[in-house]
Amino acid sequence: MGELFGVASVASYDAGVSRNGDELSAMYGEGARALQDEFDSRRLADLLADVTVHGELDDGDIALVREQSTVWVATVDADGWPDVSYKGGAPGFVRVVERSELQLPIYNGNGMWRTLGNISDNGRVALLFVDHVRPWRVRVHGIGTVLTDADTVATFHGAEAVLSVQVARVFPNCGRYIHRDGEVSPFVPQPGRETPVPEWKQLPFLNDVLPAHDPARTEG
Repeated sequence: MGELFGVASVASYDAGVSRNGDELSAMYGEGARALQDEFDSRRLADLLADVTVHGELDDGDIALVREQSTVWVATVDADGWPDVSYKGGAPGFVRVVERSELQLPIYNGNGMWRTLGNISDNGRVALLFVDHVRPWRVRVHGIGTVLTDADTVATFHGAEAVLSVQVARVFPNCGRYIHRDGEVSPFVPQPGRETPVPEWKQLPFLNDVLPAHDPARTEG
C-alpha cells in the first residue's frame, strides 16, 4: 500500500509544522478539524493532504478510471441536500479527455434528471471510483457541465447527455474496507478476532503522526 504516498515526496514533510494554508482550509472544514483534534489525527490528516491530494489526474488515476465499469456521482441540490447516484457502463465508459477533464455518458433513466439538474444549478460534483481488485479508491472533485449537443452525445453509444467534469482535486483512499469476491474485508473488525493493521500505516515515517491510540503506532 506504499503507493498511497507516490503522488508527492514526503522527504520534506515536517510533522511539527502547522499547515493551515489555503490547500488545507479547502480540504478540511471546521467540523473535520474539531474531530481530528478530538481523535488526535490532525497530524496524520495534514500529512495525507500534503502527499496525496493533487490538482489533476496522474497516470495511476487514469489507469484506474479506464478499468472501471461503475462510478458514484455526488451532487448538491437546491436546498443543500447531498445526493448520490450510481452510474454503470462498460469498463472504461468514463472517458479521460485529458488530465484535467473527464466525460461521463448519461444513459436513459427515470426522467428525474436530479444529478444533472443539480450540476446545472451549482456545478459542483464529486466522483468516487472503487477498484474491487486492488482494492483501491479514487475521489475526484470538480466542476461539472451538462452537454446535450448532438455531436458530443453521439461520441458515446446510447447516451442521452454527457457530463463533463473539469478536475479540481483528486485524492486516493485506502481500500482496506472494500469487500472482494463477495467476502467481507479482513480489515473489518470482528468479535473474537484480531484486526490486522494496514501496511501503509506501518511505514516508518508515519509513526510520529499517527494518533496516540492507533494500533499501528509503536513507541520507542
